Amino acid sequence: MRFNRMLLSTTLVIVALVVQVTVLARLQLPGAVPDLMLLVVLGLAFVYGHVSGAFIGFGAGLLADLAPPADHAAGRYALVLCLIGYLAGLAKPESGQLRSATGPMVVVVAAALGSTMLYAGVGALVGDTSARHVGIGGLLFTSALYDLLLAPFVVPLIMALARRAENDPLADTQSGGSDVASGWMSSGTGLSIGNQRGGLRLKAARSRAAKAGRIKGVKRL
Repeated sequence: MRFNRMLLSTTLVIVALVVQVTVLARLQLPGAVPDLMLLVVLGLAFVYGHVSGAFIGFGAGLLADLAPPADHAAGRYALVLCLIGYLAGLAKPESGQLRSATGPMVVVVAAALGSTMLYAGVGALVGDTSARHVGIGGLLFTSALYDLLLAPFVVPLIMALARRAENDPLADTQSGGSDVASGWMSSGTGLSIGNQRGGLRLKAARSRAAKAGRIKGVKRL
């Protein structure tokens, strides 16, 4: 992984962990807790791909395993986020652009359900049966709901920051990831704000060139 990837990923993961522990975990919502760490891993995997997504997921999960007030075996959530980061990276758009909200929303829901089931499954293997007492069905529903509601505000921002750190031309031509925001908020309309602006600029340049040519022609006459 490049240094700027490592620096940005580490910073975002630490910030997400602090918010997760100090804010989201104290909301006392029914069922599961909104998983900001999961959304950060998804956003970075969408930009960096499956290999980096796996490494970032493992590091993020390991920090979550070690951060207080964690009461489970270390490495449990690291395994879960490593697999989620790898699989989410496989869904990385080939063009680097998200033009529809449908695909990312499906990935978020699948990741929320998958991470909850994997976490409960690994817990059952090591003798942790707390998920059975809470109710796995309620955990699955609330985790998918909370993450889906939080995702439009987190994932586009994470992707935009990742592109900036990569010096990706898409980040410059589309004004800080406007295609990402439009892809989430337009619900599949396929808006491309960056391309529209580029087309307007090209038309303006052609118009100025045509006017300059006419003026020179008049002066020669």
